Amino acid sequence: MPTSTSTDLITLGRRIRHFRKNADLTLDQLGERVGVVGSQLSLIENGRREPKFSLLQSLSSELNVPLAELLSDEAPDARTALEIELARAQSGDLYASLGLPRVPASRNLPQETLEALVGMHRELIRRATESIATPEEARRANTELRDAMRERDNYLPDLEKLVEQMLARVGHQGGALSHRTVSLLAEDLGFSLIHVNDLPHSARSVTDLASGRIYLPPASIPGGHGLRSMALQAMAHRVLGHQPPSNYAEFLRQRLEINYFAAACLMPQTASVKFLAAAKARRDLSVEDFRDAFGVTHEAAALRMTNLATSHLGIDVHFLRLTDDGAIQKAYENDGLPLPHDVTGAVEGQFVCRNWAARIALTRTNRSTEFYQYTDTPSGTFWCATQTGTTAAGEFSISFGTSFADAKWFRGRDTEKRSLSRCPDESCCKRPPSDLVDRWSESAWPSARLHAHVLSPLPSGKFPGVDDREVYEFLQAHAESA
Repeated sequence: MPTSTSTDLITLGRRIRHFRKNADLTLDQLGERVGVVGSQLSLIENGRREPKFSLLQSLSSELNVPLAELLSDEAPDARTALEIELARAQSGDLYASLGLPRVPASRNLPQETLEALVGMHRELIRRATESIATPEEARRANTELRDAMRERDNYLPDLEKLVEQMLARVGHQGGALSHRTVSLLAEDLGFSLIHVNDLPHSARSVTDLASGRIYLPPASIPGGHGLRSMALQAMAHRVLGHQPPSNYAEFLRQRLEINYFAAACLMPQTASVKFLAAAKARRDLSVEDFRDAFGVTHEAAALRMTNLATSHLGIDVHFLRLTDDGAIQKAYENDGLPLPHDVTGAVEGQFVCRNWAARIALTRTNRSTEFYQYTDTPSGTFWCATQTGTTAAGEFSISFGTSFADAKWFRGRDTEKRSLSRCPDESCCKRPPSDLVDRWSESAWPSARLHAHVLSPLPSGKFPGVDDREVYEFLQAHAESA
C-alpha cells in the first residue's frame, strides 16, 4: 500500500476524515463498525499511525468509497489541502530546527490562522531554498540576464533618462562628476554621505533609511573613482525602488541596475555620446581617452562604452575581463565574438583561447600602453584593445573590441599584430603538443591549487584541477634552462 512516508499518511488520514464527515459518522461510530476504538482511528486520521491493509478495506466498505479513491494522493478539498501542507511543514527538519511547538492542523483552527501559518511556512522554505542556491543556478541566472541585456544592446534608455533628470536638478553641466556633485545628488534624495572606519567587512556601504545617512569607507585615494561609484550605487537602490531580492536572479538584476546607474551618473549619456561621436568622426575612438575625460577607471569606461556604442554609434562591440590564468570574470558581446561557455550557457570562469589578445597581453613585458591585435576565429576576425592591471588578488586584463569591419573607427586599428584562434578545437591551445606529452606525461605529477573560480568547472585532463599543457610547458622550459 502506498503509505510508506509520513506525508502519504497525512494525506490518507485527511481523506479518511473527509469521507467520515461526509457520512455523518463520529470517530467512535466508524471505529465500532470497522473494529477499532475511536482513539486509534483518530491517530490514523492525524497521520500518526499507519493502518493495516485489512482496515483500509473495511473503511472503504463502510464509507462506501472505492479503495483507490481512498488512497488517492490528492487533498479532498481546498481547506484540507492547507491542513495537509501545514502538517507536512511542521513535520520537516526545517521547522524542527526552530524548537517551536506544533500547531494542530485541525478543523478547529480558524481559516485565516491556517492561511497565515501556511504562508509563513512557505516563506521559511523559500528562504532556506534560496540560501543554498547551487553554482549551476547562479550561472543560469547570470546567463539569462546577460542574454537579456544582449538583446537590448546593453542599453537601458529609461534609466539613462532618469539619471539625466537627476543631474539637471543639481546643476551638473558636464565633464567629470565631482564628489561635491555626488553629495548634492544624495542631498536631493534626502541623504547625507558619512565616511567611517568600521563598516562591516561584508558591506561596501550601509544606508540608514530612518536617519537618511549613507555610510561609506574613508577615501584611500583622494578624488578616487571608487567612493563616488559606491555612493551612487547605494543611492540607486532607493531611486529604483529596490526591495530585498526574493531570489538570485533578482539579486543579479539589482546589481546590474545599480552599477548601470552609477556609470550613467559618472559618464552622463549626453556628454558621453558627444565625446564618443566626435572621436568616431576622427576615427580615433579609444577607451583610454574616454576614461581620462570622465575621471573613471579603465574598466568602468570600457563597460560604459558597451552601453552606448551600439545604441548611439551603430557599432557592435565586446568586453572581457580576465584573471591572470585566462578565466572570464565579466564578459559582454553583441558582435559575434565566440565566447567559451559551459552546458548552461554561462561564460564566467571559462578559459578563453591563449591566442586571444586578452591573454597575450598578460604575457607582455611592457604593459604601460594598450595592446592592439586582430584575431582570426571560426566566427570571423575581431580587433581588440587590451589593458592590464594588478590587484591584491592578482593580475587581470580588460579588453574592448569589435569586428574587423568596425575596427576602422578605433585608435590602434593599424596594428600589425594578428593571431589565429581555432578554439573550441582543443588542438588550438588546450591540448599539449604531442612531443611534450611523449616526454612528460609519465614524469609529471603536479599538485592542484584549490580552484579560485567558483562559477567554473575544474579544467579537464590527466590531472584534475591542473592545466596539463601549462605543466608540460613549465617542465620543458626548466629542463632546457638546466
